[in-house]
Amino acid sequence: QMQLVQSGGGLVQPGGSLRLSCAASGLILSSYFRGWFRLAPGKEREFVAAIRWDGAFTDYADSVKGRFTISVDNAKNTVYLQMNSLKPEDTAIYYCAVDRRPSDYSKAEEYDYWGQGTQVTVSS
Repeated sequence: QMQLVQSGGGLVQPGGSLRLSCAASGLILSSYFRGWFRLAPGKEREFVAAIRWDGAFTDYADSVKGRFTISVDNAKNTVYLQMNSLKPEDTAIYYCAVDRRPSDYSKAEEYDYWGQGTQVTVSS
């Protein structure tokens, strides 16, 4: 059974940091394109970051570039999203997702497997 289990998240003050984790079971992450998306109230699901199966390519939404970092630990079969310099507008439910070969890695509908989501709230 393929499963993505997320952890991390929570409440943080503006300017703070959080790290999200997404642990895979039933599949080998290094064979998949891995992405992070977020869903804020009143908005559509938004692309945040992605990393290719070989780790040699990464991409970020302009809104998080320079602040967020996506990474993978193949030994732990886990993908991470390190979030620094957090802003109130980063508040959302964050989801990890994987797909073998998405046609467009920035589109949520291209991904077959999803984590359960984790809430990130940035507020003073």
